[in-house]
This record gives sequence, C-alpha cells and structure tokens, in this order.
Amino acid sequence: MKLYYYPGACSMAVHIALREAGIPFDLDKVDLAKKRAASSEDYAEVNPKGYVPALRLDDGQILTEVAVLLQYVADLKPASGLAPKAGTIERYRLMEWLNFISSEVHKTLSALFNPKITPEWKDNQIALFGRRCDFLVQQLGGKPHLMGDKFTIADAYLFTILGWANLFKLDMGKWPALQSYAARIAARPAVQEAMKAEGLLK
Repeated sequence: MKLYYYPGACSMAVHIALREAGIPFDLDKVDLAKKRAASSEDYAEVNPKGYVPALRLDDGQILTEVAVLLQYVADLKPASGLAPKAGTIERYRLMEWLNFISSEVHKTLSALFNPKITPEWKDNQIALFGRRCDFLVQQLGGKPHLMGDKFTIADAYLFTILGWANLFKLDMGKWPALQSYAARIAARPAVQEAMKAEGLLK
C-alpha cells in the first residue's frame, strides 16, 4: 500500500490513521505544481483530480478522497477503534463529523491557499472559520475527542486542518479549548511519527 501525500496537506490525516492502525505502507511525496511523485510517477495519471491524498492499494487500485480513505484505513483494522462498526448510529455520527470537517472546515480554510483570493473573500472565509470554531468548541464541551473519550479518524482529520491556522497566521487564542485539543492530538506517538516523516518536526 502506498500513500501519495504532500507535507501538512489533508493527506496527513490518512498518514496519521495508517500509523495509528499499525498498517504497513509506503510514502510517496507529490510535487503538486509539477504533478510528479517522488517515485517519478506522473501524478496526473495516478489521480487525475490533481490533489492529494491518493492511496494505491495492494491490488494496484487507486482510492481517493480523504474522508473515504480514512474510513477505508479504519475498516482494515477494526480492532484499532479508529471508527465505530459500520451500520451503527455511532458510525453515522463519525460520518457526520467527517462531512462537516470536509465541507465546513477544510473547504473554508483551503480557499486561503488561492493566490487570487481578494481581501473581501479572505475576510469572509476567516469569519466563517471563526464561526465553525465556535461550533467545535461547543460540541467538544469537556470531551477529549470529537466522539468522546476515544480518538477516531475524525480527530486525525480535524487536527490536520486546524494546523493550517498556524500556516495562515490566524489567531487561535480565541479558542483555548481548540488549542488544548490540538496539543492533545499532537502529543500522540503516531501523530509525532507522521509529522516527523513529513518533515514537519525535527
């Protein structure tokens, strides 16, 4: 199995999940501008969508989309507890979180990567992100993780996207609960390993 990734991109959520699950895999860093993988593969052929992550399965098939890959990884190792059992209401709650993170947090912040973003558009996205942070704090309450006491793939995803706030120099001091949450996730051994492997930690 091979994960195509870019350091700190949403692909890191899948990277974290693979390490949390203890699944053997190879890493292949993608130059997104040149659409070329470190292995010299033409990434446009691997994933015509042009973005990461993509996962090459052991049978050669390519699977894409972060929320799908996270569930795929979790389901490969049910004993890891990274996702509740399929068909349960808890699994649908997890999917609810994955969809929210994808559509309301990931897509809101990813607009800031656009070099043609206007000041008005940027301000709108930052304000929307703030409202999403308010909601996240409310939902977390006193829980250590999104789903309660147990770390799940939703936490790997949210942690990864919240990391972009630092990249864009957004003031997260307004949400100390989210700062504590991110620090808690960052301290996990698998998260540390993933970040070191991606060159984000020494």
